[in-house]
Amino acid sequence: MTRPAGNRRAGYPVAELDELIADATVDAHDQDEQLVGFVTMIEEHLGLPFETEVLGVTVTVEDVRQNPAGQLVAVCRKGRLRQPIGLLELPLPDPPPGGAQWVAAYRRWAER
Repeated sequence: MTRPAGNRRAGYPVAELDELIADATVDAHDQDEQLVGFVTMIEEHLGLPFETEVLGVTVTVEDVRQNPAGQLVAVCRKGRLRQPIGLLELPLPDPPPGGAQWVAAYRRWAER
């Protein structure tokens, strides 16, 4: 049975993503604290490192962190070069790494 697009987001049920958002932001008083909650959950649950393709180049995602502008970025490596790429723009591989539902939850939260 195919679900309507509105009930799923990035392959995950919207209700599941909303639960993850609630878990990440449970004790947060403002947006900055909510972002820290997502950093913590992604660090704990996302299976790093993993490979993905950015602009036709295979890179290794080594870390996810908050940059000085308050955005979550994936630290990507290709050989000796490293480049942060916004987590909102990072294409995930298929199949996605373990814990990728936290990235989907962060993306849903960031769209609000």
